[in-house]
Amino acid sequence: MGCVGVVGAGTMGAGIAQIAALGGYETRLHDPVPEALQAANDRLHRALAKGATKGLWSEEEADLAGARVGAAKSIGDLAECHLVIEAAPEDLELKRDLFASLAAACKPGAILASNTSSLPVTAIAAEVPGRERVVGMHFFNPPALMKLVEVVATADSSAEALDTTVEVGTRMGRTPIRAKDSPGFIANRLARPFTLESLRMLEQGVADAETIDRVCRAGGGFRMGPFELIDLIGLDVNLSVARSFYAQGGEPERWRPSAIQEELVAAGHLGRKSGRGFYDYSDPPSPGSAVPSHQLARQGGGEPGGMTLDPAALAAIDPAAPAILPRLVAQIANEAAFALEEEVGSPADMNTAMRLGFNWPRGPLELTELIGAERAVTILEELRALHGEAYAPAPRLATSANR
Repeated sequence: MGCVGVVGAGTMGAGIAQIAALGGYETRLHDPVPEALQAANDRLHRALAKGATKGLWSEEEADLAGARVGAAKSIGDLAECHLVIEAAPEDLELKRDLFASLAAACKPGAILASNTSSLPVTAIAAEVPGRERVVGMHFFNPPALMKLVEVVATADSSAEALDTTVEVGTRMGRTPIRAKDSPGFIANRLARPFTLESLRMLEQGVADAETIDRVCRAGGGFRMGPFELIDLIGLDVNLSVARSFYAQGGEPERWRPSAIQEELVAAGHLGRKSGRGFYDYSDPPSPGSAVPSHQLARQGGGEPGGMTLDPAALAAIDPAAPAILPRLVAQIANEAAFALEEEVGSPADMNTAMRLGFNWPRGPLELTELIGAERAVTILEELRALHGEAYAPAPRLATSANR
């Protein structure tokens, strides 16, 4: 493996090219828009220099990596690359056309990888000659800082292509995990309950967004609460992902998008980028005026630490906390059980995915051990009786509870 190509010079593409060059690969970055390609190249070299000043790598490593990066003005300029990573916008037809062009330009043995986070890799590869060389290689944003990369296998991906992609990811300084080509792969799939169950608790009046976030931080050890996270990502982006999951999964009740989120997006409340989402991001208040809700949410939160599911300890955080964190963990355990049944990844990779991809304090199977299958199923069945099939226990979890 000597040369890595990257198609798409946005934030993800430039970041992937950066870590490929730092990993010792000759790297070619392509974008059909010359101005975007030049801007990405400039941004990449600035990032290399900045990383050296922060001690992330040496100045010599930055200089060598910068020298390895070259601009590919056309798809044809990627012909000598052994692996090409596509980092284009999340549009299936665009990616299909791009992969057809790459298949025509590159050598038959070149591996073609998609950085898609939401589209089926199998669908992207559908018309590519030699589909065994197509894999998913899903990086997390920003690639230079996030250590996780999901190597996604379709039914056609060859063992050689997958092994080589894992090797490249490792040389890039990432931690590769192996995932099945299924909705959301591993990390985004297992993250579903963190936001969806929190939205249900908000809808059902269990607590307000500020309380749920504070309990997740102080009681759960999460760095951000679910509503802070949604506001950061963007309500519209998060809702689009929720809709995609719901459709791709055959509309399971536990993945149904939230009506509250639909209403906020329709009203233009998209989170930080619009100035308002679940919190108000207006300018800091003048003395004597109301505290913005995003500042209020931080009061009493404390630093992320361990996790407790003890009712008394949770009640000390907030009277509503005993009704929040156990049911959230129960749904996380439930989704992990469904994922294991579908063999989307190994238990170890599932835990690694959430620790590195979302900075969770514990992986989903570690959370399952913490709450215990019996307690999780008891909580789910109680909620199922009240709120319906969104809480139906996974057969694997129910079986574990009965042992």
